[in-house]
Amino acid sequence: MNVRDKRWGWLSAGLLIIIIGIVAAACGGSDSSSSSAADTAAADTAAADTAAAAGEKKIVMGFLSNCEGPFGPFWDATLAGYYTALVQFAGATPVDPADPKAGVTGAMVPGTDVAIELNTNYGCSDDKADKALSEAKRLVEQEGVNILIGPLSGDEGIAVANYAKTQPDVTFLNGISGAQDTTLKVQAPNFFRFFSDGAQWTAGLGAYAYNVLGWRNAVTIGDDYSFPYTQTAGFVSEFCSLGGKIDERIWPALGETDYSSYIAKLPDNVDGFFLDVGGTGTVQFVNQFTEVNGNDSLQGKVMGGAFISNPAIIKELGAKVEGVVAGSALPSDATDANWTAYSDAIKAAYPEMVGNAANIFLAGYYNNAQAAILGLQAVGGNIDDAAAFQAALAGVEIATGVGPVTVDANRNAVGPNYVVEVNAMGTKTLFTVEGVDQSFGGAFSADTPNPDRDNPECVAGNPPPWAASITK
Repeated sequence: MNVRDKRWGWLSAGLLIIIIGIVAAACGGSDSSSSSAADTAAADTAAADTAAAAGEKKIVMGFLSNCEGPFGPFWDATLAGYYTALVQFAGATPVDPADPKAGVTGAMVPGTDVAIELNTNYGCSDDKADKALSEAKRLVEQEGVNILIGPLSGDEGIAVANYAKTQPDVTFLNGISGAQDTTLKVQAPNFFRFFSDGAQWTAGLGAYAYNVLGWRNAVTIGDDYSFPYTQTAGFVSEFCSLGGKIDERIWPALGETDYSSYIAKLPDNVDGFFLDVGGTGTVQFVNQFTEVNGNDSLQGKVMGGAFISNPAIIKELGAKVEGVVAGSALPSDATDANWTAYSDAIKAAYPEMVGNAANIFLAGYYNNAQAAILGLQAVGGNIDDAAAFQAALAGVEIATGVGPVTVDANRNAVGPNYVVEVNAMGTKTLFTVEGVDQSFGGAFSADTPNPDRDNPECVAGNPPPWAASITK
């Protein structure tokens, strides 16, 4: 079984754990190819033919995501986002529109005769920093990748961004890794993130909790690693700036399957809690919480981060999460021209994936792959001068489902965020917060403490500029 043969569905928690175990043995890694020898030979032949048809010049682009672990179920979505951008902007053709794992052919730098050779020996990680770093090194140092799109998870992004500093002639574009430190603190000049970070995805939630729901004290619960630290930091900073209090911060390990002891720790004498348990854990936590407290127990009591507003998770949990208010970088109920163009691009490339338009895993890889292509177009496909290519990339404006997106001086996206309410159809947008940058209204900088189990501190005063507009 190889990576292209796997089919991830959003499965029930028990079956999903079994499937993840099987795939962990089958996915590619640094010590074995993710394709069989025959598949690899065929891919190499196709790549060589493409390069020959276009002349000698070629650019090798690599892909790094999670095909194992808690985020393994989003492997197909990340591939679909990556390849949709190549279809839309680089003229590629899907090999099988029903299966992103089959890849694409014929990718070219727009307006040139330069082929984009796609390294189909995908980087397969499992949310662990050391695995992502090993795969990034393999793709760059052994596979000859010039441009790497990925990784997916928070600690992975920090590790790859630090590695990028040692490889100045290689350009790295994030997948959907959302830890704040990846760009705000590491600041690798050749690492770009054309999608906002986890704190930005919570803009408006703290004000909604305080101004609309009337919360005055809350508890947070999230996986014990850098991405939930970042998301929780956004909520805590905004909620506390208005006068709210955080009674406790609870940190189960990523990949936990039994949340009963953590659910028991949630105090009854608070107004609510911010939930940032992710991946397969979101489903397991909600199922276990509602078993104890009832199917409607989350409404009005829980605010969520990016996971609980994900369409795959909403589909799995159904009525249990209806009415939950969450932060989202994507408005699934949008109908404007930006959203239509984006969702139409997905439908044209992979019709069965169009329901994932509001899936940040797909959108993150789409944004960053698109930026890579437009950056290549800006330099006529010439990346011999890596610094010139990276300078051009820093000035790229990409088209996304939420409108044009650019990056700041740390090469991190600036864009809108949405406060949404989960319903049977997906989400309903309650408030839009425009132009959220990584400083989060001045709360975060390269000199502020890294988000962690205890930081940021809960401090009143200096609310972000959007907080006053979020009212009943």
